[in-house]
Amino acid sequence: MSLIRQPAVAGMFYPQEEKILSQMVGQFLKDSPVPLKDEGTLKVLIAPHAGYIYSGPVAGACYKQLDTLDKNKHWKVFLLGPAHRVSLQGISICAYDHFQTPMGRVQVSPIAKTLAAQFGFLPEADQQEHSLEVQLPFLQAQLSSFELIPIVIGAAPPKGLANILAPLLDEDSLLVISTDLSHFLPYEEARLVDAIANQAIPDLDIDLMMEKGDACGLIGVLTAMELAKEQQWSGHFLDYQNSGDTAGDKDRVVGYGAYCFLG
Repeated sequence: MSLIRQPAVAGMFYPQEEKILSQMVGQFLKDSPVPLKDEGTLKVLIAPHAGYIYSGPVAGACYKQLDTLDKNKHWKVFLLGPAHRVSLQGISICAYDHFQTPMGRVQVSPIAKTLAAQFGFLPEADQQEHSLEVQLPFLQAQLSSFELIPIVIGAAPPKGLANILAPLLDEDSLLVISTDLSHFLPYEEARLVDAIANQAIPDLDIDLMMEKGDACGLIGVLTAMELAKEQQWSGHFLDYQNSGDTAGDKDRVVGYGAYCFLG
């Protein structure tokens, strides 16, 4: 019997009707700038994970970069997001058979089952979690064929996680890191705080990001930065807005950044 991870936040973070969802994601992508083409091959995306009315435009700028990939290839997508609802020590490899979204099923890679046997699978870490789920419709819109290695991150060392991932990444792999930036600061203060991430992440300044960067998915971001330094990938800033720019008031905002690493 197939083990299917059902949507937890459809109808809340994004539309639960397939047609409306597809149109919304398509519009975010259409409204995004032309992707980077001549800087290298896409290796990593760092994308926000809030409700689409808030972070969708920034996520669109991120996933627009997939236009540079071979859409006919079958991709292995390593998707890393933080645990918001469960206190998690280490990581949980979401070794379902599929993730269900309103746009269809996403196949989970056999690699996930192998990793889960080694590092564990705690279903409750993901069953109500949004950080992985909200990335899937963008991936489904942009890639015709891919399998997923979904990883929920708790308290884990970024260097250790980078060492786990490094031998698994090849020319058919894409690493997606799910994170928002600062939370619930006044608008101008949030922009100042988030400017640190907007500098540190593309500059691969791990020390600055670790010491002063504000991101709920910080461990995943630092993991990607460790890999980028090791592999000599280049970092690029794509977009930044906060909820005060998109669909919220300016009293207490959440920041959203889009970045990519190219090799």
